[in-house]
Amino acid sequence: MKVLKVDHIGIAVKSLDETLKFYQDMLGLELHGTEVVEEQKVKVAFLPVGDTEVELLESTDPEGPIAKFIEKKGEGIQHIAFKVPNIEEAIAELMGKGVKMIDEKPRYGAGGAKIAFCHPKSTNGVLVELSERE
Repeated sequence: MKVLKVDHIGIAVKSLDETLKFYQDMLGLELHGTEVVEEQKVKVAFLPVGDTEVELLESTDPEGPIAKFIEKKGEGIQHIAFKVPNIEEAIAELMGKGVKMIDEKPRYGAGGAKIAFCHPKSTNGVLVELSERE
């Protein structure tokens, strides 16, 4: 499997508006838009940093995965995503090596990406996302 780069770091937040004040006003990062991903019950803000980006994740539903993450662990880094050239091949290779996958088939992610998550039990407690996008 070939990892091309760190695609993004996902940060769970209670409020995009409040959190953006720090990232924009204090760090000087530029917001490149927001998107609601209904399937994942999340609103995402995109903040590019070099050839990667920070994705701020706000739950759109109190029962959504980001709301549950914040309830359990508080706001903070929720996942790290690695860009791969072919997500189907990457999933198959990882599963062949015994990695437990949350997603055995890719699904739609923010920014038009095809994504799949590795189970944290197989990644030393880190939620790892695979991402394929143009």
